[in-house]
Amino acid sequence: MRNITVAVDEETHRSARIRAAELDTSVSALVREFLRRLAPPDRRRERLEPQTPESVLERRRRLFNEVFADFDARGVGLRMADNLPRAALHDRSAVRPEANRPARSDTDG
Repeated sequence: MRNITVAVDEETHRSARIRAAELDTSVSALVREFLRRLAPPDRRRERLEPQTPESVLERRRRLFNEVFADFDARGVGLRMADNLPRAALHDRSAVRPEANRPARSDTDG
């Protein structure tokens, strides 16, 4: 296995570490997977069999499948039981508990 060095700004590094922690992996693993997807492993076959550009529909379908695969990997579900009832959608206090708190004035101390 080869090592590479990548320089990024502090905010990018911080964001990458947070995302890696959310996915229970490392920043190196995230970069490795990104590079793996960027460069297909069998470059010779690609030269022999030129690929047609994916259509808009194919691209959307692929991205949709990637999102749901990510949901499955992180254990995120889309259950009807998790949805708010219609009345609660328009009730800001049900959606955001902080909306119930009175606004602070300049005289509060």
